[in-house]
Amino acid sequence: MKKLGFALLVVFPMIFAVSPPAVEAHHDAADVLKQDMRKLWTDHVVWTRAYIIAAVADQPDAQAAANRLMKNQEDIGNAIGSIYGAPAGQQLTTLLKEHISIAVDLIKAAKAGDKAGQQAADAKWQQNGVAIADFLSKANPNWPRATLVDLMKGHLTSTTNEVVARLTKNWDADVRAYDEVYRHILMMSDALADGIVKQFPNKFNAGVVSTTGKK
Repeated sequence: MKKLGFALLVVFPMIFAVSPPAVEAHHDAADVLKQDMRKLWTDHVVWTRAYIIAAVADQPDAQAAANRLMKNQEDIGNAIGSIYGAPAGQQLTTLLKEHISIAVDLIKAAKAGDKAGQQAADAKWQQNGVAIADFLSKANPNWPRATLVDLMKGHLTSTTNEVVARLTKNWDADVRAYDEVYRHILMMSDALADGIVKQFPNKFNAGVVSTTGKK
């Protein structure tokens, strides 16, 4: 009995010492992915706002903000590429850069009071949003197309509200619009991260995975 008791004391501590890190690794990997995605998409709305403010006010930093915003589209594409392959990442980068270019045209038209130009840009923007949703839904079965279309349309609507509030100098509405933009983008980034974890459970059980290249 003494030998059995000693064996239990030796084995059970080893089991409890080994098991928790394995569980923790899964949570760490998923959490790292979620935080990476939140950082990337937060940059997206932060630099979009920086550009909106600068462009509407004719500030000299508008081009710098636009350049940084375009870099963010590359960062998002590279993050997706690290999971789905470089061609997929490049395809998403192209779609996202179109998303930004159209937004720039929409802001210019709205600022100039060009209703026809604004409507044309908005129509292109909506089409681009659907194209992004189509691309993502084909990459991951956990991202239903209808859900992604709704998420993209929500993003476009909240960003448009932000532009309109800034143009009309309705500062309270401007604050509310950005709060909504930020809330919505976190919901969207979390949905994307959750879908990736569900699609690749073995990868996230293996340890810490980062889309930014950090371990």
